[in-house]
Amino acid sequence: MLEVRGLEAYRGSSYVLQGVSIDVPDGRCVGILGRNGMGKTTLIRALMGLSPASGGSASFDGAALVGRDPHAIARLGLGLVPQGRAIFPSLSVEENLTLAARGRGWNLERVYETFPNLATRRGNSGGQLSGGEQQMLAIARALMTNPRLLLMDEPTEGLAPVMVDRVTEVIQGLRDDHLSILLVEQNYQVAVEMSEHVYVLSKGAVVWEGRPRELDAADDVRSRELGV
Repeated sequence: MLEVRGLEAYRGSSYVLQGVSIDVPDGRCVGILGRNGMGKTTLIRALMGLSPASGGSASFDGAALVGRDPHAIARLGLGLVPQGRAIFPSLSVEENLTLAARGRGWNLERVYETFPNLATRRGNSGGQLSGGEQQMLAIARALMTNPRLLLMDEPTEGLAPVMVDRVTEVIQGLRDDHLSILLVEQNYQVAVEMSEHVYVLSKGAVVWEGRPRELDAADDVRSRELGV
């Protein structure tokens, strides 16, 4: 489904992505781990066309992503849960959701069934929500685009443990529904529990890949690259 080969990108004069190659098969959840500043968010942004790629390739079901505008990439079937949530604080919960609505499958009824807190606060502005509720809104908004591949950038960042558990439950449900997911996470436990294959990024390059249980056994990699 998603095939990335030798992807390169700069942020200003900094060479951030230095030839990243990853795959996300259809219906699988793939995790990206790495310390802060290693290129994880730049990878997500480059795939969505929000940061320009300077080299390499990325394709989704054979359609090239590099060089396309973000709205064109979204129409191919990629949905984004961005780092920092990026909801519209002045719009209501329902306005945030309907603004992004496209296609069939995920609609307001299904979103409110999955995220009951959003249903009770549908008339509240995004800025009135707690951090955890804003994260749920960011996930729900992405689902309202009915993506075939969901890019999730640090979905548990800054959340209380109870909300981390709730986000994990949501990801598990999406995975059980065979939605393809590329999951960038700092939370090691969430990443290895949710992912079927894991890549570790360091200084803009993949330095390790394999199954979560193999990473659990690779003490040197976890200690050196992840600090766990």
